[in-house]
Amino acid sequence: MPHTGKPQRIGAVKQITSHSNPIVKEIKGLVAQRKHRSQSGLFVAEGLKLATDALAAGWGVRYLALGPDARDNPVAQKAAVTAKARGALILEVSTAVLSAMTRKDNPQMVVGVYEQKILAVDDVNANDATTWVALDRVRDPGNLGTIIRTVDAVGGTGVMLVGDCTDPFAVEAVRATMGSLFHVPLARMSKDEFKRLAKKWPGSVAATHLKGSVDYRAPDYSEPALLVMGNEQKGLEDDVAEACSTLIRIPQVGEADSLNLAVATGIALYEIRRKHLEL
Repeated sequence: MPHTGKPQRIGAVKQITSHSNPIVKEIKGLVAQRKHRSQSGLFVAEGLKLATDALAAGWGVRYLALGPDARDNPVAQKAAVTAKARGALILEVSTAVLSAMTRKDNPQMVVGVYEQKILAVDDVNANDATTWVALDRVRDPGNLGTIIRTVDAVGGTGVMLVGDCTDPFAVEAVRATMGSLFHVPLARMSKDEFKRLAKKWPGSVAATHLKGSVDYRAPDYSEPALLVMGNEQKGLEDDVAEACSTLIRIPQVGEADSLNLAVATGIALYEIRRKHLEL
């Protein structure tokens, strides 16, 4: 491995027994407040599966907290050894301290603190993509996490967060991704930046919209495809829709007046990627 000139941080193991420990307070702040996540560039992910997914994907780990149940778990111990080798501080804590960190009565046996990764609009490479999903002002962290997981499932490339979106690194969003957060690139951009990107996008640009007259099953979606979805309550703004080449609609015949955002995105994604998916 070439020498980069940057010293490798050496990991360590620390036992924490007090709820008032500064590291416990730091993790509580990351769980509770977006501003702490934004200022630090860190976020919390709960559970052994997410810890192993993050490590396998090469994400930076700041802390890995292990509860009593993790100390005899070979997978958890392997994760701890790997994280420590990469410079993480391994925290040996009680269940009560884990509960204080996560603000949950029944915490997972492993809680990790990871470094955020987010792309700018100029980092999005359309020519090396299958399908991106752009979300205009998505508000619900569960919807966002589920969409990230679905993009992963269909072999999509990434998710664009357009305008004032919910935090993808909130605990609820991270949990809903079921580990896909560590495999699906995220990009954040303003509405104007997105409109400029959409107008020069080399493949198909399809958006679900109330004015959509095209059945979502009809277009021949050329890759790199870009699927654009609007806000849960207000839908897609008209000027954003105008930057898209095709306005599609998912037919409904029942009494429901709309579909959940994550469900609608999943339906459209599986159609866009249908010819690339095989059992």
